[in-house]
Amino acid sequence: MRKPVLGATALAIWAAGLAIAGPVTEFETEFRAVYADYRKALFMTNSGNRDGSAASLGAFGTGWAALTADHATNPPPQYADDPQWADMLRQVDALLASAGSQVVEGDLAEAHETLEGVREVFSRLHLRNGIQTFSDRMNAYHARMEHVLAIDPDSLTEADLPRMAGEAAVLSYLAGEVAGHPPAEAVENEEFSKIVSGFRASVQTLEDAAQAGDLEALRKALTGLKKPYSMLFLKFG
Repeated sequence: MRKPVLGATALAIWAAGLAIAGPVTEFETEFRAVYADYRKALFMTNSGNRDGSAASLGAFGTGWAALTADHATNPPPQYADDPQWADMLRQVDALLASAGSQVVEGDLAEAHETLEGVREVFSRLHLRNGIQTFSDRMNAYHARMEHVLAIDPDSLTEADLPRMAGEAAVLSYLAGEVAGHPPAEAVENEEFSKIVSGFRASVQTLEDAAQAGDLEALRKALTGLKKPYSMLFLKFG
């Protein structure tokens, strides 16, 4: 059987797709590398490590400056029609400058809150342009986890069990989205598999405790949510 031959129009579309795939993939790879430094800066400021905060924030700033130098007036194809591209770059620049000053002053808690704003800027960028990445899924889980962790474990009573079962179900769904869409560097990566397994187990423990109506186990499970997420975020998020 003869293989089908592409027509001129189909061939042109195929070639255009290849041309776009290059710069799209190249930018996302560069962005992932810069975002890794951002994640480390976020982690260091949260852990109170002043020297580590300064070093990781410096690395993030260097990488971000290189990325913006390449793309300030030449956004990659996936963001070419975003009218807020230039404003997005300025927002991140401003947050970086503020966080840098706060680290110098030793106000790491404030620097951490400032850096959280960078994550929100990137999330809005992706949302505007119909893009969902592994990090966006991690951020969705993080937002819900923080909502759950704001609950005082000691205040929980049996009347709260149905609500907590619902919260656990939402976290379980979001954790499944994270685990089911690993970043390219995590595919067939044993470390990712191990960390994501612990991450999902922490959510399953919460869900099991809520469904069993075990308040003591539920309180303990709440305290066990943050560390597995933080490990996954630092390494791959």
